Amino acid sequence: MARSCKVAVIGAGVSGLVAARELVREGHRVVVFEKSDRIGGTWVYDPRVESDPLGLDPSREIVHGSLYLSLRTNLPRQVMSFLDFPFTATRNGDSRTFPRHEEVLAYIEDFATEFGLLELIRFDAEVVRVSSVEMRKDEWVVEWQTPGSDSIPESEIFEAVVVCTGHHTDPRVAEIPGIEKWPGKQIHSHNYRIPDPFVDQIVVLIGKGPSALDISRDISKLAKEVHLTSRSIDAEVAKLEDHDNIWQHSMIKSVHEDGSVLFHDGSSVFADVIFHCTGYNYHFPFLETNGIVSIDDNRVGPLYKHVFPPRLAPWLSFVGIPNKVIPFLSFELQSKWVAHVLSGKVVLPTEEEMLASVEELYVRMEAAGRPKHYTHILYPFESEYKNWLIDRLGLPPPDESIEQMYVATISSLASHSDGFRDKWDDGYWTQQSHSAPIRLHRWSFGGIQTGP
Repeated sequence: MARSCKVAVIGAGVSGLVAARELVREGHRVVVFEKSDRIGGTWVYDPRVESDPLGLDPSREIVHGSLYLSLRTNLPRQVMSFLDFPFTATRNGDSRTFPRHEEVLAYIEDFATEFGLLELIRFDAEVVRVSSVEMRKDEWVVEWQTPGSDSIPESEIFEAVVVCTGHHTDPRVAEIPGIEKWPGKQIHSHNYRIPDPFVDQIVVLIGKGPSALDISRDISKLAKEVHLTSRSIDAEVAKLEDHDNIWQHSMIKSVHEDGSVLFHDGSSVFADVIFHCTGYNYHFPFLETNGIVSIDDNRVGPLYKHVFPPRLAPWLSFVGIPNKVIPFLSFELQSKWVAHVLSGKVVLPTEEEMLASVEELYVRMEAAGRPKHYTHILYPFESEYKNWLIDRLGLPPPDESIEQMYVATISSLASHSDGFRDKWDDGYWTQQSHSAPIRLHRWSFGGIQTGP
């Protein structure tokens, strides 16, 4: 007989909503805690920015969202679909393959309505503490209160907790020699919304990911100059094609009191702003585990398959930790796994076996020279992880065209080509899918073949 558990889900973004749906489908009793007054998590545009543009001041009022106003998805809508709820219909009139963020939020809202998830959610309920009761694995106290309130937190006991709070709120910034005396301004992409503050400014932007690509083009419309810098070993000083005021460089070597920024390639500029598009930290300030789960250089661990802490499994789990994956599909498969494990339909390995698996991953990473903060970056191992989850759940493999589309998108992003989104209408993808299969370089990582 399947087991039914009382489960707290922390967060009503994409991962929290799909976790709630899968838990309910398995017969569990679910309460979702959401600190804001609406669903959507990182897909809710918030024009506010934090008092500290770098997002490092612990006394600042934290703004959860990181969306900029012009953001369009960097994955096709087909790749951002749940298995049984295609992202096809449009509510805001944006039918493009890469829609604006408003369209994604509408899709998430439709998903929640379709599966009756809103009635499970406690809005304006910021979780301030999650802790096991008297060190029991299957009894957790969840404390919450209204954000900004000085009232005494309320609390409730649950058998299991699923943490779904995302990881796009606590900024990571680059370490720059001389930055303490550099007179210019700094900002992290978390606090970017519109390009207007950069009119006639000379901006040095650190990063080579999708946000760096988007923001550099966005601010170049108003800025005097934009200088892109990253750790890429093949970066050469050059003006970007089709852009009169964007240059690329190697990484910043140092900055100085006179406002100059020196790059490793020998070039330099006098800049007004250093812009960090340098990612985020995992951050769970409410979670108390007596050190069983810790964060070390952005490695959350130990986590078996990025989901279960072996010593606390299956009663504590995380959905949405992996980065550089097919996000909605990954969250859905993780959620199905958690729900099936809690119901007893799928059995986890022993604690010792799970810990050994985690340690094996760490050893392979060290041998391959991958730093700790790459622990949850799955690409190009995403396919193996997805297939592992599918195998545990006994599911049929998803449409291969979705993975091909994902790989093709990653290739476009890696090339930093402008306008790739607008080439990808349905006719373009039909043509691509009938041409030679897309392949990326395959390489071995600790005996595991990786790549699509």
